[in-house]
Amino acid sequence: MASTRSRESLVVPAIKRMVDDWASDQQTFKQVPWGKAMMWVFLLSDIFIFACFLIGYMTARMSSAESWPNASEVFALHVGGENVPLLLIAIMTFILISSSGTMALAVKYGYERDRLMTGGLLVLTALLGVLFVGLQAFEWTKLIEEGVRPWGNPWGAPQFGAAFFLITGFHGTHVSFGVLFLIIMAIKVLRGSLDHERAGFLTGRRGRYEMVETLGLYWHFVDLVWVFIFAFFYLW
Repeated sequence: MASTRSRESLVVPAIKRMVDDWASDQQTFKQVPWGKAMMWVFLLSDIFIFACFLIGYMTARMSSAESWPNASEVFALHVGGENVPLLLIAIMTFILISSSGTMALAVKYGYERDRLMTGGLLVLTALLGVLFVGLQAFEWTKLIEEGVRPWGNPWGAPQFGAAFFLITGFHGTHVSFGVLFLIIMAIKVLRGSLDHERAGFLTGRRGRYEMVETLGLYWHFVDLVWVFIFAFFYLW
């Protein structure tokens, strides 16, 4: 009986200390800024949303009684009198993956406190994002002209249009917001707000270059999600 009480006297305080540590941010996230921690929480919730969309897409495709459109034909680009399968999608993917590289460099130069390089790379990343969204708008326009609608399409299963516009539109919205945030951050970097640690929108109570890394987490997540969309819609 005494040994049982002794174990309880050790376990209960240990559990209480663990709960207190997590609740007060004293151990688990002690060296992590709140902005970065909250970005991870947001990205985790977004992962669940995109996962639900893609699982729904797989379910609709596998349970469809009608044939699913052939991606090589639907997403072909007419060049030089011939249809080139997935050319536009390959260009879009290359642009978005390249933007991850420029974003990573922006984070690197940010921690080196190189204001001009960081700001320039943020602008370049934003321009690549704008180009991606522009090509996506071109793709949507092309498919709409060919008769694709959320309730049907001329190539088979009507669920294709709804799934395509929902998932790519949701991703395109993420890219568009990312471009907006990149431009705002680039302006703050170039005018010296982070060097002087001036508080403001997207820079928290004190403007520091770690906010560039936090924004980079969002941008890399958007790029990673596109890889899954590319695989599910265009390669399957």
